[in-house]
Amino acid sequence: MSRSYTLQAPAASGTGIDFAAELNSQQLAAVTSPPGASLVIAGAGSGKTRTLTYRVAWLLEQGIPPRSILLLTFTNKAAREMIERVQNLLPGRADGLWSGTFHSIGNRILRQNAKEAGFREGFSIMDREDAEDMIAAVVAKEGLVDTSRKFPKAAVLADIFSYSINTASPVSKILAEKYRYFIPLAAEIEKVQIAYESRKREANSLDFDDLLSKTLELFTSCPEVAERYQRQFQHILVDEYQDTNRLQSELIDRFALHHGNVMVVGDDAQSIYSWRGANFENILHFPKVRPDARVFKIEKNYRSVPQVLDLANAAILPNEKQFPKNLEPVRGQHPVKPALVALATNSQQAAFIAQRVMELLDEGIPLEQMAVLYRAHYHSMEVQLEFTKRGIPFSITSGLRFFEQAHIKDVAAFLKFAINPRDEMSFKRMVRMLAGIGNKTAESLWAKSQALLDGSTDFARLAELKVPAKAAKEWQQLVHTLADLVPAGAPLSPSAMIECVLFAIYEDYMKTKFSNFEARREDLQTLCTYAAQFETATDFLSQLALLGGLETADAFAGSADAEKITLSTLHQAKGLEWRVVFLIWLADGMFPSSRSLDDPGGLEEERRLFYVGITRCMDELYLTYPEMRLGAGYGETFQTPSRFLREIPEELLEVWEVNPSPYGKSNAESRKVDEEPF
Repeated sequence: MSRSYTLQAPAASGTGIDFAAELNSQQLAAVTSPPGASLVIAGAGSGKTRTLTYRVAWLLEQGIPPRSILLLTFTNKAAREMIERVQNLLPGRADGLWSGTFHSIGNRILRQNAKEAGFREGFSIMDREDAEDMIAAVVAKEGLVDTSRKFPKAAVLADIFSYSINTASPVSKILAEKYRYFIPLAAEIEKVQIAYESRKREANSLDFDDLLSKTLELFTSCPEVAERYQRQFQHILVDEYQDTNRLQSELIDRFALHHGNVMVVGDDAQSIYSWRGANFENILHFPKVRPDARVFKIEKNYRSVPQVLDLANAAILPNEKQFPKNLEPVRGQHPVKPALVALATNSQQAAFIAQRVMELLDEGIPLEQMAVLYRAHYHSMEVQLEFTKRGIPFSITSGLRFFEQAHIKDVAAFLKFAINPRDEMSFKRMVRMLAGIGNKTAESLWAKSQALLDGSTDFARLAELKVPAKAAKEWQQLVHTLADLVPAGAPLSPSAMIECVLFAIYEDYMKTKFSNFEARREDLQTLCTYAAQFETATDFLSQLALLGGLETADAFAGSADAEKITLSTLHQAKGLEWRVVFLIWLADGMFPSSRSLDDPGGLEEERRLFYVGITRCMDELYLTYPEMRLGAGYGETFQTPSRFLREIPEELLEVWEVNPSPYGKSNAESRKVDEEPF
């Protein structure tokens, strides 16, 4: 017969932390909650990090040993920031606390139990490039690349396998949902996945996703190992719980199995990462899975003025799947309401933003305190152009400058070579896209092509060149496409050339090369729109070179420390804040995206993304959209204001009517905008 004996926590040493004075009543309730399961719904700007930090300090004050606390975050930066704050509150008291990302904690556990996990000590962790190289080697060994079909590149396969693991879904389901054009190849792709797993074992190597999946497998196959950690971790705290995927949620459940003390902190209204496997249902179902869980809401917002918060509360209200909340302002009223600005065209939208930025700068607001946010990276193209023309320095957190992206340069290479058959770099860039052609073969083909063409655009001659068997079919298509770009020696318009390259070659190439095929195709459609304003390909390519090359770089040379306005996708902007925010392209089909309109779950996530954008703003918010989208591939397309705008009560917005310059200049040339509402 056994006897149960409970160790009592030692009395608090008394550090002088006055929790009631340091926290508001909502934060204090969460921080000092009793043991058990807790869900903390922390609204935007409500002090989520502060709440978690003080919860750790509270637990330490109650005598919980640091090694018995597990703090799980999504970034190493967040983990470091929280521990540093705890150390400042309780110097030396947090030593030994387990904190870090899910992956770093998984790595730590697997290192301590390598043999039980089925690996040898000193196993390697492959980065993304290493993983892709191994997948490519597996594909080659299995003989799955041939000339009769397009097999996905290693980068795309890596994304498929990662999404499959993190969502616990079979590859066949992933293909049906996200990569329908690869459904006929499902059996071969699954074969590659199995061979890839085997090869990793042989190499005593793990990829990034294995740090989670193998930890879960370890706990399943070795209950005694799992129990050791379950007993050790008396309290589990999880940051950004709304962003967890199925695998991470299962790991949290395993960690908390013995003591049951798990506090998850997050905001269901900011769940915006389903595309990378995050499961929105995790946070919604937390109280259902744990009926005894306490739910705390932290709704006092320290970031934004009341007018912005009124708008945010109204924007998220139509979502059916959510924990109802109402952000409450701590700050006082601002002189102006958020502005709703309809512009005639996409170019005028960019001109308005640039002009207003210059005016705000004159009013004393630094560029670094302003941001332009958008749903997709290609939405920023006209803004980048306008800022460049006006000399407004900007930084892009959503990726490379538009014209520096690989797919933009790829398509431009076709146009460059079509009008200049002596362009060596463009020729080599094109041919290296073909199967079986590397640098050496590209060099040989370049020399032979020059002998045949001798500066002419009679591209049909290239058909007689011999290429590797793998590339034969694609080579013939390339030759025909080049000939189509300059029929009878007369180049097509630049927009028509881009459309031809996309249809004949590049769309199929992107499907196998890039996992975000649809986003890149939208980029190229935007490029096509931009190209329509140029009569010749020469003019168009010259402008591309000036915008993407030395001239742009020179404009900002030596200004690394200078102020810059931020351009960012909304996904990249989460967690950041600015005094002034421009939220642009608010038209149905653009934001919300066209792919979400027929999917209730997708539409609700788009609305949460809209909410994230609004709550990045501290003082002054501009909501803009073009009434007409101009350009090739679209014609003159009239646009409907985003349904998200139509859901907002009119009294929460100030409508700006933007008038053309009285001097007959374009908006791009005008510095005066009338701001009278309707």
